[in-house]
Amino acid sequence: MDNESLSAVHEAALDYFTRSRALQRRRALAEAKDGDEAQDWPAIAGLGWAGMLAPESAGGLGLGLAGAAQILRAAGAHAAPEPLLAVAGLGALLLAQLDTPAARRLLADLAVGRSLPALAWQESAGDLSAVPLACGCEPRAGHAGGVLLQGEKLMVLPGAAASGWLVSARGSGDAVLLWVPRGTAGVVETPVPLVDGSQAASLRFEQVALPPGAVLAEGPAAEEALRRALAAGQILQAAELLGAGQAMLERTLAYLRTRTQFGQPIGRFQALQHRAVDMYIHLQLAEAALGEVLALAHPALSVERLEAEASRVNARCTAAALQASRSAVQLHGAIGYTQECDLSLHYKRALVLSAWLGNVTAHQRRHAVLAGSVQAHGDGGAWNGEFPRRADWDAMPEADFRRMVRAFLQQRYPQHLRYLSHRARWHEIRDWYLTLSAQGWIAPAWPQAHGGMGLPADKLIAWIEELEQHGVARAPDQGIVMIGPLLIQHGTPEQQRRFLPRILSGEHVWCQGYSEPGAGSDLAGLRTEAVAGRDAEGEHFIVNGQKIWTTLAQDANHIFMLVRTDRAARKQEGISFLLCDLRTPGITVRPIRTLSGEPEFCEVFFDGVRVPAENLVGTLHGGWAIAKALLGFERIFLGSPKQSQYALGQLARLAEARRLFADPVFAQRFAALRLDVADLGAAYTHFADMVRAGRPLPPSVSLLKVWASETFHRIGALLVEAGEEQGAVAGDQLLDGQSFNVLSPLIGSTAAMIYGGTNEIQRNILARQVLDL
Repeated sequence: MDNESLSAVHEAALDYFTRSRALQRRRALAEAKDGDEAQDWPAIAGLGWAGMLAPESAGGLGLGLAGAAQILRAAGAHAAPEPLLAVAGLGALLLAQLDTPAARRLLADLAVGRSLPALAWQESAGDLSAVPLACGCEPRAGHAGGVLLQGEKLMVLPGAAASGWLVSARGSGDAVLLWVPRGTAGVVETPVPLVDGSQAASLRFEQVALPPGAVLAEGPAAEEALRRALAAGQILQAAELLGAGQAMLERTLAYLRTRTQFGQPIGRFQALQHRAVDMYIHLQLAEAALGEVLALAHPALSVERLEAEASRVNARCTAAALQASRSAVQLHGAIGYTQECDLSLHYKRALVLSAWLGNVTAHQRRHAVLAGSVQAHGDGGAWNGEFPRRADWDAMPEADFRRMVRAFLQQRYPQHLRYLSHRARWHEIRDWYLTLSAQGWIAPAWPQAHGGMGLPADKLIAWIEELEQHGVARAPDQGIVMIGPLLIQHGTPEQQRRFLPRILSGEHVWCQGYSEPGAGSDLAGLRTEAVAGRDAEGEHFIVNGQKIWTTLAQDANHIFMLVRTDRAARKQEGISFLLCDLRTPGITVRPIRTLSGEPEFCEVFFDGVRVPAENLVGTLHGGWAIAKALLGFERIFLGSPKQSQYALGQLARLAEARRLFADPVFAQRFAALRLDVADLGAAYTHFADMVRAGRPLPPSVSLLKVWASETFHRIGALLVEAGEEQGAVAGDQLLDGQSFNVLSPLIGSTAAMIYGGTNEIQRNILARQVLDL
C-alpha cells in the first residue's frame, strides 16, 4: 500500500474508534469485574478488520503488515478494548501460513468474526523463544493420526473471550501446531486479570485427547510459521504502543497549553517544555523505526532477520510509550494520578503491552544475538567489480553497495589514518580527499547534476556506516556538508559555477563564521559589520568584526559568514550572508585549544576586509532566512549517525579485546546503545529524503541533533568506564595494532552537545515551533 492509502486506513480507524467511544468502552471494561472485551467484536468483523491480515481468498482484507499496523496504531491511540492484536493479529498471522484444510477453515471463520482463536505458545516468563517446547503431544493409541496433549501455557490472550486455542507443542522431536476448541475435556483454564481491564489465561492440558484434524502443521514448517507469526505480531504490538504514546503526548500538550499556574499556562515553563520535547523525540524515533521495519518486513526476509527487526522496533516503541506514560502523569500533576483522568487508561494499556510478548530488555538482548548472526552471514563475500563514478545507486542492492564501498576503503584508504583520535587536519587528509574527488565520491549526498553521487537515503546511511566501521577520519568538510548544499538551493547560477567545482576538487576549503563572543546561542545578536560601498573595482562590502569557535579556520581558505548590514533594523532583519576568501588582507586567524588539547577551533578577526558584492548569497538584509536554511543542513549533518557509529565501533573494539561481551551487564548496555544508533539512522533517513527531494527542512530536524549528540555522549561515557585505568591515560594508545583513544569520543561528544546550537536551544526550538508551547 502506498503512503496515501496507509494514511486513509489510519484516518478511517481513528474515526471508527472515536465514533464507537472506544476509550469509554475501555473504561467500562476496566471498572467491570467480568467485562467482555469482545463485546463489540461483531462491529470489528463488520468492518473486515477481524480478517485484516487474512488473504482475500479466505474472506479477509489482505491489508498486509503495514496496513494492519495503521489500524493497531489507531487502536492504541484510543486504548480500544477489542483483542485485535491477539486475534486479528497473532491468530491470523499464524493461520495464514498454514496450508491444511483445518487451518483454512479456522482462518475463514476468524475473518468473518465467527471464531476468536488465541495463540498459546509461551511456557516460561520472559522467554521469547518459540522453541524448544516442554508442552508435548504423542500419538493417541487406537486413533490413527490423533494425539494426546500434555503441558502448560501462560499469558494466553484473549482469556475468556477465546473460542479455542492455537497451541504449539513438541511432537517426536519437531514442533507441532494444534487446534484445541474451548470445552475440550482435560483443559484447565485459570483466568488472569490484567491491569487494563482485559483478561489473559493460564492453560493446563491434562492428557487432552485430540482428533487427527486438530493437527494444523508439524515439523520445520510449523516452527517457522510460529516464529514468523510472533515476530510480525511484535511489530504490530509496536504500532499499538506507538499509538498509545502519541495519544498521551497529545493529551499532555493540550493540558500544558490550558492549565494555568502563577498566572500563565504551565506550558510556558522551560522545565516542562523540555520534558514534553523528550517525549516527542522518543516517539519520533519510534515512528521512524516502525516505518523502516515495516518497509523491510516482506515475505522473502529470513525469519532470523524478521525476528531481529521485530525486537528492534518493539524495544524502541515500548521504551517510548513507557517514557511517555511516566512523563505524562508527571506533567499532569495530581490529576494524572487519578483513575478519572483518561490518561490512566493509556497508561495501563501501555503497561500490559510492554509486558506481553517480551519487554524492552528481552528484545534488546534478542536483537543483539540475532543481529550479530545476520551480519555474520549476510555480507555476501568479496567485491570483484569496478568502482563506478556514477551508477543507478537506487537499483544497486544494499549488500552489493556495502561490499563495493568496503573494498574501495580497503584498497585506497591510508592505513595510518584509521581510527584517528583527533579531528584530521588538511595536511593529513588532503590526499584522501583528492582520492575521493577523483573517484567522484567526495559528495555522496549532492545531486549528480552538481557533481555528487546522489545517494538515496538508505545508501547514504550504508555509506556512513561503512566509513565509520573502517575508521575513516573526517576531513575539513564544511564545503561539502554545509555551503555546497546551501548554494545548490539558494545560490545564483554564477555562484554555483564559481564555487561548487572548487569545493569538489579541494581547491577551496571552507569554514563557518557564525558565532561571536557576544552571539552564541543568540546568533541574531551578532555585531560583525559589513558596509556596502563602490570603488574602481566595483561594488563591495567592507567587513569589520570578530568570529569565534570557527572549526579548523587555520586550514581553510574560504569562510561563509553572517554579517550585520543594517544596524537600524530589527536583529534578524539587518543580517546578510557573505562568502569571503580568507587570503584577503585584513584577516587574522588565532587557533584555540579545546578540552582535548587540539587546536580545533579558531578566532577570526576582520579589519577592513573587502568582500566583492557578488559574494552575497540571497538578498541584502535577507541573510537570516539563508542562515536558518544552513542551520538545517548543519543540524541534519550533526544529527547523522556518523559520530555515534564511530564511537560504537571503538567501544566494540575495546569490548572484543577485553572480552567484555561475556559480562551480561555490559552486553545489555551495549545492546541498548546499538539500537539507539540504529533508530537514529531511521530518523536521519526521513530528513535526508527531504534534502534529496529539495524540500526545506522543518524545525523538527532539531530532534536529530539532540538525539545524535546525546547518544554519542552515552557511548563515550561507557567507553571511558569500560576502559578502566585507560580512561585516565592522555593521548593515543594501541589496540590490535591500530590507534585508539579511550577519551576521544567522550570529549568530542561534550562539544557536540554545544556546537551547532546547544541541545537546550534545540529543545526550545522544538517546544515552540513544533509542539506549540
